[in-house]
Amino acid sequence: MPIADHQPQKFRFRQFEILQSEKVFKVGTDGVLLGVLCSCEKAKNILEIGSGTGLISLMIAQRNPAAKISAIDIDEHACKLASRNFENSPFKTRLKSFHQDFKTFNPQETFDFIVSNPPYFDINASKKNVLARQTLELDFRDLISGAAKHLSETGVFSVIVPNESYKKFIEIAEEFQFYLIRKINIIGIEGGKTKRLILEFSKQKSHTAETDFVVREKSKKYSSEYIDLTKKFHNF
Repeated sequence: MPIADHQPQKFRFRQFEILQSEKVFKVGTDGVLLGVLCSCEKAKNILEIGSGTGLISLMIAQRNPAAKISAIDIDEHACKLASRNFENSPFKTRLKSFHQDFKTFNPQETFDFIVSNPPYFDINASKKNVLARQTLELDFRDLISGAAKHLSETGVFSVIVPNESYKKFIEIAEEFQFYLIRKINIIGIEGGKTKRLILEFSKQKSHTAETDFVVREKSKKYSSEYIDLTKKFHNF
């Protein structure tokens, strides 16, 4: 039986915990990887698009003590949950959650880092986490065009997408004068195929840095690089 929505589940990290709900996309590997691998270290003013529980914003807040982070989501329930998670964290003074449709988002400032774990499934009959999983309210073009509008001239736009979607994503990004500066191939199992990619873009042309990242060894245990990278977050 599902846990009642008024009794949220908790996912504990070393410095914060995430209250979860059946109505909001839960903590997953994609979010953790983006939160720990994205190039947020030098940013001061950060925007997360589609924040869900607030996981990525919290990880960035832990990694970057100087950052002020705005997290928006079209799902009101997700925004309330993220607000609770922010308020319960040691980073609460630097985190804000807003109930906002990104397509009508109109801040008075630009951001030097924008991050998103976007919906990437085509619209389908599934009823599970529809807004978070399907391109119903936010497709790649909406996301990229909005990021181009709100990113500073020297800022970085960081996303995680499935392998089958990355070429399409890059093609659209190029239409908006976004240049790929970093590409991380996420390999689920050692020796296997790339399942996800973390892509980072800038309005400034630069060499594209490409690396591979293996999540699990053939034994299915977490790889040493995953453990090393996430040890400040996970309790292994």
